[in-house]
Amino acid sequence: MNHYCTYFDQGFLPQGLALWRSLAAHDPAAVLWVLALDEDTAAALRALGDPALRAVPLAELEAADPALSAAKEDRARVEYYFTLSPCWPRHLLRSRPEIAALVYLDADLLFFADPAPIWEELGRGSVLLCAHGFPPFLAHYERHGIYNVGVLGWRRDAAGTACLDWWRERCLEWCRDELEPGRYADQKYLEQWPRLFPGVVVCAHPGVNLAPWNWLARDVRVGPRGVTAAGAPLVVFHFARFRALGGDWWWQSGQLDYGVMPWRLRNALYGAAWTALRAARTELRRAVPGWQPRARSARLGREFWRTLPLRLVFGSDWLRIGGVFISGRLGLGRYSGRGLAWLRRRAGRA
Repeated sequence: MNHYCTYFDQGFLPQGLALWRSLAAHDPAAVLWVLALDEDTAAALRALGDPALRAVPLAELEAADPALSAAKEDRARVEYYFTLSPCWPRHLLRSRPEIAALVYLDADLLFFADPAPIWEELGRGSVLLCAHGFPPFLAHYERHGIYNVGVLGWRRDAAGTACLDWWRERCLEWCRDELEPGRYADQKYLEQWPRLFPGVVVCAHPGVNLAPWNWLARDVRVGPRGVTAAGAPLVVFHFARFRALGGDWWWQSGQLDYGVMPWRLRNALYGAAWTALRAARTELRRAVPGWQPRARSARLGREFWRTLPLRLVFGSDWLRIGGVFISGRLGLGRYSGRGLAWLRRRAGRA
């Protein structure tokens, strides 16, 4: 079996189930361990009756790791969720002897091909990292971390377990959703792993953890064989910040800061994500009587209104019609990241 893990709450349940169905479709040997952050999520996952989809309640992790439970008292909810990032895979490797190696996945990922390249990249190594891979004009985002937490891997050996122990200790000490020298949430700590631990491998496959922030750097194309990145098949895409703003018709792409995808690529990826999300909702309604999707916060605060003019200019908010997402910018959006980077340099904020 190939063991993977993730975590999410009721608000992210359809995305988490879509992740699992895409993973299972491409890796029949997959087992996904889900840390259920509330009882509704745990009950819904159990109701699906899938033996390879294994829900573990948050209470189990907190009981096994009292220091984690204590940390909940001094940080915001999102910061507590960040703190779970090392504690959850560490708990699995310590408590489930059948897991010899484990890959962590953010719940907003979707698989498009066999995940075998992830395991091949880990190879005989002990720890797997994925770089953000920003294009040069987005290099200023590296202050939040050269590596991304979205896809990580560990082997249950001395280096792999030591890495998780060290990361957990750092996140328990400090895991704020703010930038400090050498620290940002759970993510900036990853930069120290290659120096501290042997067997750390940086993933070289361009189709692993393709994302809004790196697609412009990886020669992404849509062809007869589907989506490719630098000539390699797309394995897994990271749908970061992609969320509905109004019902299911107005969507925030999450791409304004990086570059908005053109029509064909956008709909090859996000059209597939919508299809998977809709199928997950249907499956949940069948398995859980009375289940309805719980709307996630659209974050309609000051930042939302401040960036609205830019989102309209570059078309980073999308109108969904059927399975198609429309921006109406006729390709202008791909320059949004460059444009904002230029504006920040002019303002001295880059």
